[in-house]
Amino acid sequence: MMSYLWGGMIVIGIVYAAFTGNLEAVTDAAIQSAQDAVTLCITMMGVMSMWVGLMEIAKEAGLVDFLSRLIGPVLHMLFPGVPRKSKAEEFISLNVIANVLGLGWAATPAGLNAMKELDGLRKMQGKPAGIATNDMCNFLILNISSLQLIPVNLIAYRSSYGSENPASVIAPAILATAFSTLVAVVFIVLVNGLGKKNGRAVS
Repeated sequence: MMSYLWGGMIVIGIVYAAFTGNLEAVTDAAIQSAQDAVTLCITMMGVMSMWVGLMEIAKEAGLVDFLSRLIGPVLHMLFPGVPRKSKAEEFISLNVIANVLGLGWAATPAGLNAMKELDGLRKMQGKPAGIATNDMCNFLILNISSLQLIPVNLIAYRSSYGSENPASVIAPAILATAFSTLVAVVFIVLVNGLGKKNGRAVS
């Protein structure tokens, strides 16, 4: 659907430029945008390599395990249907930690694996296919809220576009994502509590 949307917008823009005599400007913009895209990709690849490498060092040093144990009680409260020390819990912890550190690239694979494990738990519980469990929905909500202490992606984007102080967004990003995560946690707790009150399974 998105490919049709973007394709339609491009075609409309080209047709409009042809009728208004701005086709040359569109051509120049397309060439410049292609150049900017390659430059941005190279910049982001360097940043990604550095931070994902640091994440691997943190895992080897035991920092990720320490942080996982630290947030374990919170995850048990938010995901009551996920068995302790399971693969699902491991991937959820890794996703949360990567998001907090601003490593969206490292968080994505962990998030996908967490969803696969949660779907496996759904099958083990005999729940119908194609219907997300509460834990799957809760994980999606928590992942979207995404508390970030260091917004690496945003800093890299600002740096590549010539910002004088790329890191100036750190404080606003922490404030905004802390609030969104707080709202997400409160919502999940309320939903889980409501499910228990009504006698429904919260997994």
